[in-house]
Amino acid sequence: MNILAIETSCERASVALLCGTRMCERALEGHANHSEYLLPTLRGLLAEAQMSLTRLDAVAFGCGPGAFTGLRLACGVAQGLAMGAGLGVVPVSSLAALSLQADAEHVFVATDARMGEVYSAAYRVVDGVPVIAREMRCDPPELVSFPPDGQWSVIGSALRAHAAILVPRWAERAAAWNDHAVPRASDVARIAATEIGAGRVLAPEQAAPVYVRDKVALTTRERLARGGRA
Repeated sequence: MNILAIETSCERASVALLCGTRMCERALEGHANHSEYLLPTLRGLLAEAQMSLTRLDAVAFGCGPGAFTGLRLACGVAQGLAMGAGLGVVPVSSLAALSLQADAEHVFVATDARMGEVYSAAYRVVDGVPVIAREMRCDPPELVSFPPDGQWSVIGSALRAHAAILVPRWAERAAAWNDHAVPRASDVARIAATEIGAGRVLAPEQAAPVYVRDKVALTTRERLARGGRA
């Protein structure tokens, strides 16, 4: 199976190419330059593997939640490449992709959503495939609910952004902590392979980012109310 994958939901973006059992992955240069580096990096990855777009099974992208600009970029590029080559598109949850880095069966993902909120979801990872154990949510850190029962490996940037609130609340239930990992395009590709095998492939025009919330930014009044600067 041949899959091109894009993950630009956060400041550390990457692209990957799965060719059969071989995975090639490249990091982009930086958050501010995702749009500048994305297409050249994708072209270089394909050229290195001597792979053409028309030989791909699909184009996959991390559909979020995450940075709005990054999600729109990944979705738009995936749609454009797929349309031009007559391919389908596979949106993959960025939280599900991140769960694979925990290397555990029970994984609770919590990432910084900015604006004083946290994206979270729980997964059971079965044979390398994340299965939802608790649906994705966006809440203030004080209201993030830990999955019921047992020990969970906790992963995501919210542990760093809201450590004073989250770590004491979750300490007894956390089997392991990882506050530095970010979603990787290689994991997007791995999950996409399972989706393709199950026939869950979309026409390019059907693909869309998953924002979880509709609001992009706080108003000046809201920032001041939360102790920020206008």
